[in-house]
Amino acid sequence: MTERATPSAWQRIKYAYWAPLPKSMLDWVENDLAGPGAALRMVVRWAVPCIIILAPMWLVPADFGVRFTMTMPILLAYLFFSIALNRVYRRHRLAQHGLDPELVNRLEREKNADLYDEYHRKYRGEHRRPY
Repeated sequence: MTERATPSAWQRIKYAYWAPLPKSMLDWVENDLAGPGAALRMVVRWAVPCIIILAPMWLVPADFGVRFTMTMPILLAYLFFSIALNRVYRRHRLAQHGLDPELVNRLEREKNADLYDEYHRKYRGEHRRPY
């Protein structure tokens, strides 16, 4: 039996909420946590359980304003913290899979490589070492 390179639906659900994936899927994990759109995927993963928990509050027999003020402050605070701690969560998940946590910053470093090179040349008198 050959090992899969991408997770099954059940593995994705478990993975989304902290279960590690097998070593054969490390490339997929790296792209998921450090590739394009990784931050948005993490916020959506964290929003789903909160929305599921808050959804029954919209069934309370009250006007819209009451239901809105019962749910939106909780959801907004939850989303705020998931955005604020996004890099921390992704770094932890990379380390959990045995990958380098610095991969979280890879896209930013690639996008701003010329700025980093200029800084190192100007202030350190050397060429920047590749990561």
